[in-house]
Amino acid sequence: MSLNGKTLFITGASRGIGREIALKAAAEGANIVIAAKSAEPHPKLPGTIFSVAEEVVAAGGQALPLQMDVRDEAAVKAAMAEAADKFGSIDALINNAGAIRLMGVEHLEPKRYDLMFQINTRAVMVASQAALPYLKKSKGHILSLCPPLNLDPKWFANYGPYTTTKYGMSMLTIGMHEEFKKYGISVNALWPKTVIATAAIEFEAGGPAVMKAARKPAIMADAAQVILSSSERQISGRLLIDEEILREHGVSDFEHYRYDPAGKLMTDLFVD
Repeated sequence: MSLNGKTLFITGASRGIGREIALKAAAEGANIVIAAKSAEPHPKLPGTIFSVAEEVVAAGGQALPLQMDVRDEAAVKAAMAEAADKFGSIDALINNAGAIRLMGVEHLEPKRYDLMFQINTRAVMVASQAALPYLKKSKGHILSLCPPLNLDPKWFANYGPYTTTKYGMSMLTIGMHEEFKKYGISVNALWPKTVIATAAIEFEAGGPAVMKAARKPAIMADAAQVILSSSERQISGRLLIDEEILREHGVSDFEHYRYDPAGKLMTDLFVD
């Protein structure tokens, strides 16, 4: 199924993986709601809702840039209504917005945990709840960027607070798959097998050395396109890895996704 004419509501779409998913869908003629906080340029992190909107239109889609904080449920609900009013429907919600701080319980400030919980776990519930009236009509998709539930203690030992907020997203995914079955809505999670080269990784979580070990965001966009192009819950209730879902659909060569052809790939968090 083509994404032509479909409306995708993407949180945190002003840069990184969210932007890449937006541009991939736009190339098929999709309508993209770019819902993010970044309306003004950041000194280190490129991209705003308006710059991505221009790219979406250039790629062949329609764009609606909306400045929105996923922590504000009233703002999220209003943004959903505005998107549906402009494009006539909402066919997919992509919960891409995220917050990260890789610290343990001993030293993490509680307010930073609150931020991660609100932007990661809570936002999935808030945005999914707000999108539900529209997704019932379209029998659409909820896709959240969160990992498989890997309970190896090593993923909790040094940054348990962050892990719990990401696993909360995954558990909500499983729950909504069951809860929304009666509405015909597909609910899945997507996570990268390797580190993904984004500005956030470069400037906040590892720097150039990690970038050399990363894949381009295009692999996540291609995997998302496979999921979002499926219909009638053909793919639902799964905590998917980008490479694995692409292999299921016939992709066997992943070399072109490397950020640095000479780099040795590094697996992402929560992936053994």
